[in-house]
Amino acid sequence: MRSLMSVALLFVATSSAFAAVHLKPVSYEHDGITFKGHLAYDDAVKEKRPGILVVHEWWGLDDYAKNRAKMLAELGYVALAVDMYGGRVAEHAKDAGSMAGAVRQDVKKWQGRAQAAMKFLQAQPQVDAKKIGAIGYCFGGSTVQQLAYSGADVAAVCSFHGAPVVPTEEQVKAVKAKIMYCHGSADSFIPEAECQKLRAAWDKGNVDYRFIYYGGAKHSFTVPDAEKRGVDGLKYDANADRRSWQAMQSLFREVFQ
Repeated sequence: MRSLMSVALLFVATSSAFAAVHLKPVSYEHDGITFKGHLAYDDAVKEKRPGILVVHEWWGLDDYAKNRAKMLAELGYVALAVDMYGGRVAEHAKDAGSMAGAVRQDVKKWQGRAQAAMKFLQAQPQVDAKKIGAIGYCFGGSTVQQLAYSGADVAAVCSFHGAPVVPTEEQVKAVKAKIMYCHGSADSFIPEAECQKLRAAWDKGNVDYRFIYYGGAKHSFTVPDAEKRGVDGLKYDANADRRSWQAMQSLFREVFQ
């Protein structure tokens, strides 16, 4: 009996060792530029599952965005930590602002890079290409708004402390996604007037959205090391982080059920 039990335990332990969340580097091209993302998935799941894009803050694709991709893989999704800068990552705010600004000033390029990442994710063998979502932080939050405005077949997008991108009438008509906007009420980088403009545009265009304020939360409220950047106005908020992540899960359960 002991021998049989030992064999059974060994089998379980061996199976667990081979079933794990993987985070592997990947690359894809758009407009002559090679982008270097990271794909996260649980190899224990054999059937196709929804895919989620994870778009980084204005610093570039760093460990924070990769870790969020792993968290999504642990929830049963396939997640692509997206690269919007062609492999570049900034250490200083001035450089980050310059890289983000270069993308923001060309909407076609901005949307095109997000769409290229989405197409790459859809092509992965683990992914149900008809079930795609996207989340983004700061610059990434603005990016997933732009992805929705491009008319992409994305089921839902969620912006965490992303700057509002007020759409044109044509852009808002193209939206197919449900949109979630998670915003800190004490975010000094985003004027309330811009939030109201965004909501007015979505209301006018009958966008299916939810706009969530987190009381007292500042910019980058989901990032544990935000204050280490040395930028005034950035601060982690554990409650807002936890609650916004739960809200995102609820959104994805709704659209992918």
